[in-house]
Amino acid sequence: MSKLELKPPLILLNFKTYPTSIGERGLRLAKIIEETSLKSGIQIIISPQYTDIFRISSAISTPVFSQHLDYQEPGRHTGFVLPEALVASGCRGTLLNHAEQPISHDDVRKAVERCKGLDLVSCVSSNGVEESSLLASINPDMLLIELPELIGGGKAISTVKPNVITDAVEAVRAKNSKVVLVAGSGISTKEDVRAALELGMDAVGASKAIMDTPDPKVVLEEMVEAVSTK
Repeated sequence: MSKLELKPPLILLNFKTYPTSIGERGLRLAKIIEETSLKSGIQIIISPQYTDIFRISSAISTPVFSQHLDYQEPGRHTGFVLPEALVASGCRGTLLNHAEQPISHDDVRKAVERCKGLDLVSCVSSNGVEESSLLASINPDMLLIELPELIGGGKAISTVKPNVITDAVEAVRAKNSKVVLVAGSGISTKEDVRAALELGMDAVGASKAIMDTPDPKVVLEEMVEAVSTK
């Protein structure tokens, strides 16, 4: 399978470990996301838990990422999540260095290299302007810019800290013109999405707004509408 072609502006949805994202409930949610993506023409990428990757990737066309991977080579590495195993499960990419699963910059570099060797898309998280600039030099495919204190709080980086986005865009583009920039941390509404894209981002990332709501389809459709009108 060839490497996934990214088609900004796009949406990245992290399933994390919300109850709504596990097992059959996670599969039902993934099918709603697939339907919305196909109907709108907007690329949506999802990252379920490891245990649901094969179940979901086998049932839908929506690209599936893992929430993390380890750079180790196949062999004696009990408990590690190898890129080869993820590829075999239907993964097209992975998150790396998320604020809830941080790793060293050296480990990020090694993991990104492993991804390149297996045609996996690497989406590296950063915690602000300085780290975004540093990680841009590693040449990931995607760079998810977040502020840890805003994650899951309902206050979006694009609306309460817009200067972080504009400064990060400037710093990153000075080093890397190709990386897909994703605004995360607190993205919850169509206004948050629209603001992020207007500030120069290529995509938005969300989680709680979709995973922790009675009607995820409505929230997702509003986000997709904002992306569609960029």
